[in-house]
Amino acid sequence: MDKNDLQERMINFAVRIIKMVDSMPNSISGTAIARQIVRSGTSPSANYRAACIAKSDKDFVNKLKMVEEELDETSHWLTLIMRSEMMKPSRIQPLHQECCELLSIIVKSIVTTKNRMKTEEMEKQRK
Repeated sequence: MDKNDLQERMINFAVRIIKMVDSMPNSISGTAIARQIVRSGTSPSANYRAACIAKSDKDFVNKLKMVEEELDETSHWLTLIMRSEMMKPSRIQPLHQECCELLSIIVKSIVTTKNRMKTEEMEKQRK
């Protein structure tokens, strides 16, 4: 997957989170969770964008770790919304699925980059 494609998916995910939050119930719990998920669900796109212009592999991995944490937190809030039936689970499930797919892509990117960094370090030591 091209980084521009992933950036676009991240932005689309953030937009979907914003639209979901705007339709959440206006209750004490709805407002509290809405504030949490609007933050955690929109920050991955900004953090991924920052990762794409990272100054080094280490910087790239650190920024991707932030994306991973925010997506994981968003997954938590989406699960809570579904289980509490705050919104219809059938409406939230596709958004949760996209969150899990994005999280999987980010984790694989972190692992791949770390493995490449380790290989490069081993090659430097051999020389």
